[in-house]
Amino acid sequence: MHKNRLGAYLFSFPSFFLTAALGIYPIVWALRYMFYDYQGYGEPRLIGFGNFARLARDAEFWQSVANTFVYAGGKLVITLPLSLILAVILNRKLKGRHLFRAVVFLPTIFSASVMSIVFYLIFNSYNGILNQYLLELQLVSVPVDWLGASKAMLTIVIIAVWGAVGNYMLLFIAGLQSIPEEVYEAASLDGVNPAQRLWYITIPMLGPVLQMIVMLAITTSLKGYESIMVLTEGGPFGKTEVMYLYLYKLFFPLTTTGTSVQNIGYGSAVGFTTAVIVGLVTWLYFWMSRKLNNLY
Repeated sequence: MHKNRLGAYLFSFPSFFLTAALGIYPIVWALRYMFYDYQGYGEPRLIGFGNFARLARDAEFWQSVANTFVYAGGKLVITLPLSLILAVILNRKLKGRHLFRAVVFLPTIFSASVMSIVFYLIFNSYNGILNQYLLELQLVSVPVDWLGASKAMLTIVIIAVWGAVGNYMLLFIAGLQSIPEEVYEAASLDGVNPAQRLWYITIPMLGPVLQMIVMLAITTSLKGYESIMVLTEGGPFGKTEVMYLYLYKLFFPLTTTGTSVQNIGYGSAVGFTTAVIVGLVTWLYFWMSRKLNNLY
């Protein structure tokens, strides 16, 4: 008995060690420094809730919060319905469906940074590929500023949808394959059309899977920043600055945007507040899901 326990402990130790070293310790470390004025060098100076008082007045941070919800909302509104529609289509016994699934899923395996560079070459305002085609086809008379103040967020949302739709499509397909075929056969005998079948049969029976996918999509969208960092670095004029990019700049300053001063103390306070915001949104979603479940 003791040998079995010892073996279990030995096998579990690497996981516990990595969790403690890479998960728990950084959190404790950040929780400590959010009460200090600390730029990464010198002696930390205890300032109590000074960082949070600064945070309450930080217009740039609260603008990044608003931008995050715009970015996440736009991504969710497009990605989830599109993923479901593609899943329904590619779940049928169509010729070449496996190839189409692979093509749609392919963007999810690429590095976000690498693909953002590719999209920068496509959407570049002056010598981008997209503008060249639009000018040659005479659809526009002057190059479109895709990464400018008025269109940058829309462009980034489109890129985010392209990178995420394949992942959620596969999850939807897994859920669709768990629905008994007999249900659809009975519906066909009753004269149910495809739209009614989707709305009254497929979506309700996807309930548990859909709940998980929406939760995953919400948290992923709220925490996304890699593509934005590569494409715009939060610009122009903070129009695409999101919470986690703002947090990243405090710990790892981007000299190209002028944020060359590291601020670990304030960054820790921002990180804690950001985690609370994401946690509250997730809790609100679970609360609404339980309320809706109780109605049916």
